[in-house]
Amino acid sequence: MKDKKLDFLISAMHNGNCVPTEKILQWMRQKNDEICYELKQVPLDSLKDWNDRAGRISHNSGKFFSIQGIRVSTNYGLVSQWDQPIINQPEIGFLGFIVQKKQGVLHFLLQAKIEPGNLNIVQLSPTLQATHSNYTRVHKGRSPLYLEYFTGEKKVDILVDQLQSEQGARFYQKRNRNIIVEIDENEELPIYDNFVWATLGQIKELLNCPNVVNMDTRTVISCIQYGSYSEKDLQLLSAFNFNKQSSHSDSFLYSVLSSDNHYNSMKSVIQWLTSLKFKYELNVDKIGLNEMDGWVYDGDVIEHKDKKYFSVIGVDVSIGNREVTHWNQPMVKSAQEGIMGFLVKKINGIYHFLVQAKLECGNFDIVELAPTVQCLTGNYRKGQNEYTIPYIEEILNAEPRNIWYQSYQSEEGGRFFKEQNLNIIVEVGEEFSTEVRENYCWMTLNQMLHLVIYNNFLNIAARSLLSAVKFM
Repeated sequence: MKDKKLDFLISAMHNGNCVPTEKILQWMRQKNDEICYELKQVPLDSLKDWNDRAGRISHNSGKFFSIQGIRVSTNYGLVSQWDQPIINQPEIGFLGFIVQKKQGVLHFLLQAKIEPGNLNIVQLSPTLQATHSNYTRVHKGRSPLYLEYFTGEKKVDILVDQLQSEQGARFYQKRNRNIIVEIDENEELPIYDNFVWATLGQIKELLNCPNVVNMDTRTVISCIQYGSYSEKDLQLLSAFNFNKQSSHSDSFLYSVLSSDNHYNSMKSVIQWLTSLKFKYELNVDKIGLNEMDGWVYDGDVIEHKDKKYFSVIGVDVSIGNREVTHWNQPMVKSAQEGIMGFLVKKINGIYHFLVQAKLECGNFDIVELAPTVQCLTGNYRKGQNEYTIPYIEEILNAEPRNIWYQSYQSEEGGRFFKEQNLNIIVEVGEEFSTEVRENYCWMTLNQMLHLVIYNNFLNIAARSLLSAVKFM
């Protein structure tokens, strides 16, 4: 497997042998111009094939997902109890890439896919992006393309295969199978109209563009391992110029590969996280939508009485190139844009990321590792939120020279309506203390990628930011 990790690293540092990155963007613009797409908001109680029974909105088939009311109680944070709607989707779907070597470099097969909630209409998604209801054809539509490469019907080499969590504040204990399979470089794979090959480096370059690479692509590539090397081994790799660390990319590469230069040992990180899971309590009771305190459900929309956080709306969708071309569904609509940001600091000559142990009501295991700042549903600006957000000022007031990455990226367009959040990575200097609050911990990229192998350690916001880290 070490050779495969090296293959991923080479792909992450390569601009591609098939299609130039600018050509991919032109191709995306062309797809947007060609597509037949229509979406309009409709009342929730008029959604075709959906019903409101037993206090929740669900599909007549009993599949896909439902909108459920919940009552949350916890000793985490300043708010100990609240009610809210949540998406209940117990199915585990596929988020999968086919990869193949082209002239010796791994290329990923991307799909230009439309989801009803996409801001840019067409976004770059994994080769296969399908819920269990989709690929078992509950909707009676076409079977997703390339499904046979992920179900065992076709011979492949599985490089990544993990269950990863979705948005814990919006989904109730939702996970998807993040998988990457490699086919032999001599195999002739049919390439359909809405698909294109790109290296990992090209995908990371495209992440500089707002709302082009969808959330599902970002979560899958965040699971990739690049290898771990001792300091002695890294000294031999002088071509990477680690000692001088002349660029952010070199610095991130050192942080992702070094196995033993850490401010906190992996043992202490696990102990820290275990102690917080022991400390915090999370109780979630399912209640009817009309029983939720602070929320209004009038048959048209579900929204907070103060118009905060998010609402649930109904949409009528027509899309020309989907397995099913017309349908209705509920969607979550955010009240405003959010922000997801990491602070990074050089400690002992290597960059560390300040991670947060964050409790969200839909989490499987109490807390998951999140970015330093994660505000998806509340207004993060000072004086407009009901509680103080640690380290937000360092993000909002960062000098341009200290911003390593900054771009608006979309949430998943199949369930979230035109939602984008600012993704940002900011460097802090020596004046920023290594001593941090109880719920925060310094970790290298290598340590975070070590934990991402296991289920429910890094949340989807952290993984989205990890996917944007470049090595060239």
